Parts: sequence; C-alpha cells; structure tokens
Amino acid sequence: MSAKQLLDGPALLQKIRRIAFQIYENNFEEKEIIIAGVIGEGFSLAEFICEHIHDISKMSAQAVAIRLNKEVPYESPVEFDCDLSVFENKVIIVVDDVLNTGRTFSYSLAPFLSIPVKKIQVAVLVDRNYRKFPISADYIGYELSTTLAEHVQVIISDEKMRGVYLR
Repeated sequence: MSAKQLLDGPALLQKIRRIAFQIYENNFEEKEIIIAGVIGEGFSLAEFICEHIHDISKMSAQAVAIRLNKEVPYESPVEFDCDLSVFENKVIIVVDDVLNTGRTFSYSLAPFLSIPVKKIQVAVLVDRNYRKFPISADYIGYELSTTLAEHVQVIISDEKMRGVYLR
C-alpha cells in the first residue's frame, strides 16, 4: 500500500509553529514551562515547540523525554530523562505526534498525578478521533478522520522525509 502525503515539511512546520503560539498565548504569564514529549516523533515535536517558543517569547521552555512502551504501556514504568522535581509547580504540556485511542497519553499522564504541578495540557500534531480513553487535546495541529485500517505516520526528525503520511 503506498503512502499519501497529507502535509509536506513546510506545512508540518507551520502547524508546529501555530501550536507553539497557542501554548504561549494560553500560558504567557509563566516564566517557564515543560514540554514533555513521548520518545520518538513526540519528543521531536516537543523540541520543535520549544524552539518556536524561544523564538516568539522570553518564556523558558524545556523539552523532556517521556519513555514508555507504546505497545504494552502497563508492563513497564513511565520514565523521564530528568528528575521528577523538574516538574514541580510548573505548567506541563504533554505532546505526541498522533492521538488515536488515547492510551499512550493516559499512561504518559499518570506519573504527573503524584507531583504538585500547576497545570497539565495535551498537544498533538494529528488527532484521529478514535478515543478509547478519556483524553482530549488542548492543542491540535491537524484533525483527520480515517478508517481504523489506515495508519497515520508523522515524520518530524528526518528533514528529507518530513511530513504527515496516510498508509
């Protein structure tokens, strides 16, 4: 099955920049926020959002990697590439490339329930609207209705292949 490109590299970067502006507008009073991205393209998205926030504001935005097994997230703990104290009393934006059932986000958000944070928000590049878990995104780059058999692939980290594809 061949892939259909839904967003090319420039369009994808424009969506990311728009998400960064929305995050800044909704959190402009903060001096520092944490952009926590699910490892893989979600973390690449977090890094890009941080770059844009630095470009458009004086706000400090730190990218943090969330590590979990996306296939069976309940079998191993969710881990971060920093100490949990980094999150205390901060606004946390949890990001991933695609929001489908909400399972990955549900497990990604769980560790924050035991940390005193100001606010937790969710940002996603592509929202497919097939929820099985009660997760909704505060920031959405692109909404897409697909069949369950179709697969959405987001490539952010590879500059030559950058885009959103439907397979």
